[in-house]
Formats: sequence, C-alpha cells, structure tokens
Amino acid sequence: MDTIFALATAQGRAGVAVIRISGPDAVTASARLMSTVPAKRGLRKLTDTEGALIDEALVLRFDAGKSFTGEDVIELQLHGSPAVVAAMLRLLGDDGALRPAEPGEFTRRALDNGRLDLAQVEGLADLIDAETESQRKQAVRVFSGALGEIADSWRTRLVRAAALLEATIDFVDEDVPVDVVPEVRQLLSGVQQEMMREAAGVQMAERLRDGFEVAIIGAPNVGKSTLLNRLARRDVAITSEIAGTTRDVIEVRLDLGGIPVTLLDTAGLRETDDIVEGLGVARARQRAADADLRVHMLLDEAVPSHDLDAGDIYVRAKADVADTSGLAVSGLTGLGVDELVSLIGSELGRRVGTVGLAMRERHRLALERAVTYLTAVEAGLDAQHGMMDLIAEDLRSAIRAVDSLVGRVDVEQVLDEIFSSFCIGK
Repeated sequence: MDTIFALATAQGRAGVAVIRISGPDAVTASARLMSTVPAKRGLRKLTDTEGALIDEALVLRFDAGKSFTGEDVIELQLHGSPAVVAAMLRLLGDDGALRPAEPGEFTRRALDNGRLDLAQVEGLADLIDAETESQRKQAVRVFSGALGEIADSWRTRLVRAAALLEATIDFVDEDVPVDVVPEVRQLLSGVQQEMMREAAGVQMAERLRDGFEVAIIGAPNVGKSTLLNRLARRDVAITSEIAGTTRDVIEVRLDLGGIPVTLLDTAGLRETDDIVEGLGVARARQRAADADLRVHMLLDEAVPSHDLDAGDIYVRAKADVADTSGLAVSGLTGLGVDELVSLIGSELGRRVGTVGLAMRERHRLALERAVTYLTAVEAGLDAQHGMMDLIAEDLRSAIRAVDSLVGRVDVEQVLDEIFSSFCIGK
C-alpha cells in the first residue's frame, strides 16, 4: 500500500493549512522532516533535506486503527502561507516513499479499511457540499451511520428469516421449528414496509440536496420581477411598466429557513404575436410545470393562468396600490412578503418532513430491488408448492440488495445465524 499525502484545506492564504500523510510509511517519512515524531501531538520545527527551516507546525499523529483512513496518519498544521504550503508539498513530493493522493483517496481508504461504509461516504460528500442547515442536518444523519444502522436492522431480520427457511431445507432432522412460515412472514412484512417508506422519500431527499425550484408566474406586469428583487435583496431582474419586459427565466439561489431554493422569475403568461416573447412564454410555462412549487401572482379578480397543483400558492399582486383581500404582496414596499416566504417555507418544510435516510437514486433502486425479491418470497410462501430452495434464493438476493446500500456483502452470516439459533453441527 502506497503512502499518500495531500493538502487537506483550501488553497490560498489562511491562518492554518493542514497537510495530511497516510499510509505505512507516514511516520518514518515524517521523521525526516523533524527531530522526533510526537507520540500524539506536539510543536515541531520542520526542515528540508539540508536542515533549512521551512516552518514551525503543530504535528498530530494517529496510529493505524485510530485515524480517519484506518492507517498511520500524520497531520501537519502549518501556517497558511501559500509559500510555506508549496515548499512543504514540494519536499514531500521529492520523498521517494510518498506520492500525491488522488481525488477522494483518503475517503476511499477509509471505506476499504472499514472506517466508513458506502452510505457514510455519500453522506460525507453531501456534508462537504451542504449550503443550508437542512442539507447539513440530512448529510450528518447519513454520515453518522444512520442508514448503515437501519440497513443492519433489515439485514439482521432478513438473515433470521433466511436461516429459518434454510433450516427447513438442509436440517429437517434437527431440532428446528416445524412451521417457520408465520415468523418469516412477520419478519418480511416489517422490513418491507420500512423499505417502501425509505424508497418513497428518496425523490424529496434529492430535491433537498439539489435545491427546490419555486416559479413565480402570472400575467405580464403584475410585479413578478419586483417581487424577485425584493426576495433576493438586490436587483437581479429588470423591471419596467412595459408589459413583456421579462422574456427569459431568471434564477436566484436563496436559503429560505435552511431549505435551498431557486426562485424562477418567468415571462408574463399571455397570448402574443411577438416571436421572441412567445418563446419566453413557452419556456415560462415549461419551467413552471417542472418546478416543485408555483407562486401565482394575480391582479384584481383574475384567476390563475396555469393549473394549480397541490401545495401551490396564489397571492394578490401590487398590494400597495390595489384593493386586495386574502394574502397580498407588494415587491415594491415589501408588504406581505414575509408572509409569503413563511408560506413557501411551510410547504417545502412539510415536504422535507417526508425525507428518510435514503438520499440517492442508488439507494432507491437497491431498496426497490430488495422489495421486489421480498414480494417474490411472500408469493412463494402463499403458493405453498414446497419450493423452499427457490424462495430462500430470493431472500438471499434481497439480503444482497440491502448489502449494496452500504457496500458490504457477507453471506456467511446466514450460516452463523443457523448455528447460533438452532445448535446445528453439535
């Protein structure tokens, strides 16, 4: 196994820069930089091959099994000068026992050494990319191993069910229950329901990770662009009294109560002979249809020009000059804007509430694959044709699908369960 090194903090000037070294030669290579490598941590003068001082740094040592990667790791906490960092990276690169790390290689080693499972790796990636509080909380849940824990729970129950079925096939003369089907059904039913709930929440989890789209739609000159500017707290859209000013979709990324949202200012919806405006209207209708939520802005007693979907919000526009009832907003004065933001946040918050631990399309596919196999197992039990070997194989396939969630496959645990539960092989 190679020993690798890399800058673990961002490039550029900073108070502190961290360089991480991981692998079997991490300690011996580090010893060539300083007088002695500390047992745990210590302040050391770092010198080049000729003894010239490069920097004085805090050196942290993590022995194999106690580090992020599971290997011997040395972290050099240097002063964050680009010159200091460049000199140290150059010195490490000249050491024949080391090589620069590839992208994500430290995390890959953590996975290979059992420090993280595959779901935790995905959670770590999401945590690094998190921009809002909701994204951070969701990523931390997965990175902390919560998905792995629930996958272990499913696996334990499915292994138990498989052990019961295997016992009826291979160990009919041993001391095993005569009718294992009721317990198998109970185990499968609970797991299947939990998996279906998790799979159903994946789409919303992906929206939380990537951000929701909220389209502001309505007739020309109702104040959509003015409202967008008010929400963005800056002029991002051109406003004028001329109807049809907005001809393309304008996007603004915002954090609404910890939820990532992209607001879309669209062209006014109306029939027009202007070819360019017509293209803008068509694009507006399509983006509005694809958005997660639409805010319909209406004047006077007008009705929405786009079909209302569940959760959509409609407001009366230009509350500063129009006699309105119900929720009314004015992008110019800010009247009603806080109430509108609260409504949007409540609706998206309700949707986020359906998010479970499964966050990616890969998770959904694995869960649905497992549910398909479990459905086949239940159908086989209902048919009562005595094909227990085929039913057991479907159950083993379901277990492998669960294992794929966290990147682990271990069929030996089925035999372990048989021996521990039924005292087989005594």
